[in-house]
Amino acid sequence: MELTDFLARAESLFDRIAAILPSPPPPPDWTAVAFRWRRRQGRGALEAVRHPHRIRLKDLYCIDDQKARIEQNTRQFVAGRTANNVLLTGARGTGKSSLVKAVLHQFAAKGLRLIEMDKHDLADLPEVVDLIVGRPERFIVFCDDLSFEASEPGYVALKSVLDGSIAGMPENLLIYATSNRRHLMPESMAENLQTTRADDGEIHPGETTEEKVSLSERFGLWLSFYPFDQDAYLAVCGHWLKAFGLSAQQVATARGEALLWSLTRGARSGRVAWQFARDYAGRQLDK
Repeated sequence: MELTDFLARAESLFDRIAAILPSPPPPPDWTAVAFRWRRRQGRGALEAVRHPHRIRLKDLYCIDDQKARIEQNTRQFVAGRTANNVLLTGARGTGKSSLVKAVLHQFAAKGLRLIEMDKHDLADLPEVVDLIVGRPERFIVFCDDLSFEASEPGYVALKSVLDGSIAGMPENLLIYATSNRRHLMPESMAENLQTTRADDGEIHPGETTEEKVSLSERFGLWLSFYPFDQDAYLAVCGHWLKAFGLSAQQVATARGEALLWSLTRGARSGRVAWQFARDYAGRQLDK
């Protein structure tokens, strides 16, 4: 009787504990083409994105070389051939993240899938790898606006998955990351003081600099983006104004306002051009 009573009380205790524990995450909806990694109640899960941003490669102007190289790399990957992880760096608003979204739109019908991860969740990257390994789809883990301090756990996890783990990277996974920093980490003038000069005249960077370079070097393909000049900015403005339904005459008339808009924003970029076109077209079509 004592044993029966003990077991009954233990079972009741287990039921109470189970009631307060978070339920396991639902299995991913593999019919989706885009996912976000989300953490809730201490657990991570792949959450389907029902309405991904559908931008096309032909909508991206003035970055033809970058567009061709990432398209070719992704084409190889989708076809099951070897391809590289990609690091897109450079000026703000020049199309880095839009290019990754456009690649998804281009190749989704051929089995490409995109998983967006915030840098604070990159420590969970091994869990994502476990979920997708062996699946027939081809996955790109997308990290936007990436930068690290050396002590961040996401830095260690990303570095390990890219090239430093005994487990190896699955064949159906690549990592595409965007950053305003070429080496993904802040650089300070004090690091130059760590540089040494050998007897033969060679210059050797300090350990801090070497550590920062080691992460970016794990990306096989580097794509650099630069600020737009005035002609490029106006060309992008014209493209989006036409896409929003304005005539060629209306586009020509908008030139002055487009330049003024860039001056007030302090920048000429694809993002600024798109924002101007949305504003201007909305006002014109309302007349």
